[in-house]
Amino acid sequence: KVMQANGLDERTNLLVEEYSTSGRLDNITQVMSIHTQYLESFLRSQFYMLRMDGPLPLPYRHYIAIMAAARHQCSYLINMHVDEFLKTGGIAEWLNGLEYIPQRLKNLNEINKLLAHRPWLITKEHIQKLVKTGENNWSLPELVHAVVLLAHYHALASFVFGSGINPERDPDTSNGVRLIAVNNFCVCDLANDNNIENASLTSSNFGIADSLSELEALMERMKRLQEDKEDEEASQEEMATRFEKEKKESLLVISGGICTFPVSFDDEIVSTDVSRYIEDPGFGYKDFARRGEEHLPTFRAQDYTWENHGFSLVNRLYSDIGHLLDEKFRMVYNLTYNTMATHEDVDTTMLRRALFNYVHCMYGIRYDDYDYGEVNQLLERSLKVYIKTVTCYPERTTKRMYDSYWRQFKHSEKVHVNLLLMEARMQAELLYALRAITRHLT
Repeated sequence: KVMQANGLDERTNLLVEEYSTSGRLDNITQVMSIHTQYLESFLRSQFYMLRMDGPLPLPYRHYIAIMAAARHQCSYLINMHVDEFLKTGGIAEWLNGLEYIPQRLKNLNEINKLLAHRPWLITKEHIQKLVKTGENNWSLPELVHAVVLLAHYHALASFVFGSGINPERDPDTSNGVRLIAVNNFCVCDLANDNNIENASLTSSNFGIADSLSELEALMERMKRLQEDKEDEEASQEEMATRFEKEKKESLLVISGGICTFPVSFDDEIVSTDVSRYIEDPGFGYKDFARRGEEHLPTFRAQDYTWENHGFSLVNRLYSDIGHLLDEKFRMVYNLTYNTMATHEDVDTTMLRRALFNYVHCMYGIRYDDYDYGEVNQLLERSLKVYIKTVTCYPERTTKRMYDSYWRQFKHSEKVHVNLLLMEARMQAELLYALRAITRHLT
């Protein structure tokens, strides 16, 4: 009880501090506040990117956030940064659309589009084009700042849609507390884990017994994998084969099930409010299994890692951001309460690693020392559909998808999943962009 009380105090202090700094307490902060340690490191890095000394002027930072959020039609984030853009002295005319902004910002359209949907296509030529465009050129520090912002807001859009975060209502307060609905959950439910006999159970055809056996089965698979690991190691060839198999399978997973035929979502309607900030709205996440002509090459993680390569480059060109991002990545990857639903004293490392590595697998990034057979064992199909949707097409996420996986788990555990997906996605985008910058430099 004492620990819980301390945790609550910590959370309250953090929220009070955030409110006094920014003058508002948005829904993202409230939902993330379930995981106080993570929230602290998230707010630190976001505050640094948006408000502290850095290569880019403040209005540019908010406009880049708008351009990034628009790739996923995330009007929640767009509206938030339209306000901030104006508050920091941005030119109101720019908000009429991309044709009103300086050519220099317009030149970011291509890298914004590729980073958001197909980061593996980014080459050193894209970087050269931006840093060598005469009077409209970007310095490398400015470009790194812009890339960090783009990746941050693409990933944050995944979190917003994955957690069903709705815009804050006008200050209709009830007893001085603003109540905010999050996809039929109230933030207070998400934050306090009020399961309401697990809200998700009521909207599914599964009974409590089914979801309990689903939980037991997952625990059993984790235990078996752990034992197999101790018994024998798979060969490097076998590990490589398992990765390729998982990568191919992940490309056939689409919203609503497994895809066995070409599907095009190019005709999706984008509202005019959002479309003014996007060039080429039909461009989205496409994968080689469906297109045939465009192969997703495997990015061998050890050839260009965040720890050994990305971190030092980003830190050199935009000082201190590397430390802040590194702390945030480590925080989410290692975050655990050693619980799974109703079970305590559980080592969840294997599960967290499977979630993180599955996201990287969808982006073609492979870790030599990881057995991708674990992904298949630990992540059932409805969870894979959810992960792929939240990561690659966040605007298509539905409450049904959120409800359909891990039905006995608490909301706080599902929010933790979304934090892992968000950070894995951001890191994947940064790895491709920073690798291209490194190639440009060498």
